[in-house]
Amino acid sequence: MLTRIYFVLIAIFLAAPIVVVAGVSVNEKQSLTFPPQGFSLAWYGAIFADAGWRSAFFASLGLALASAALAVAIALPLAWFLWRRLAPWANIFQILGIAPFTLPPVITALGLLTFWATTGFYGQPWTAVIGHAIFFVTLPLVTLSLGFSAIDRSLVEAASTMGADDKTVFRTVVLPLIRPYLVSGYAFAFVLSLNEYIVAYMTVGFTMETLPIKIFNALRYGYTPTMASVTILFVVVAALIFGLVARFGDLPKLLGAMAADDR
Repeated sequence: MLTRIYFVLIAIFLAAPIVVVAGVSVNEKQSLTFPPQGFSLAWYGAIFADAGWRSAFFASLGLALASAALAVAIALPLAWFLWRRLAPWANIFQILGIAPFTLPPVITALGLLTFWATTGFYGQPWTAVIGHAIFFVTLPLVTLSLGFSAIDRSLVEAASTMGADDKTVFRTVVLPLIRPYLVSGYAFAFVLSLNEYIVAYMTVGFTMETLPIKIFNALRYGYTPTMASVTILFVVVAALIFGLVARFGDLPKLLGAMAADDR
């Protein structure tokens, strides 16, 4: 009984900020008050009706879609190489793939800022795509590594014995088995890229306003419930994507948990 009460209290504590922000986002008037005074969804409509917020929304969406795809494109051959090469020195590449995400974001952001400023490309939108891909490559790398580790190597050996080359083995045997892990890695990178601020700001500054950058810029001119609406939009998108991953994939295994019969 006490354990159940304890977890209920923790759930309330974690959910309380989201509830407050959600309440603020439906205020009828432009005020930071909770409980909400009146009810209006106009602030959600403002995300798409206002040119500034609409532009920031599509900038964030494009950045997240492109950077997540690039992160997967980097992680897939790296995870494939690490699975096939069982040499101790191969772990160096895994450490390099995980390192950007383990460092504080500001350190990675400052490194990217220095690099792009030195090369003369600072402020270009595509530098944010590369920056996010490097920063979030750890996520698809980890999920794909888990996917490769779950493959029965005898299947690959059987395909090779029957005359299939590496490309055919990968396309017909390996890729169908790791597809859930590939999709989940893309989803994780997409959600975090959509919400990321520091790396995007350090690489493009004010030349491209994503939603997080737009929120911080708008705070200089006062508060509007549209900011709360954007926050709730982020939460809904993350919950929807992670919910789909959990529904159609093995979420505990994607997160690294091993089944009891695998231990």
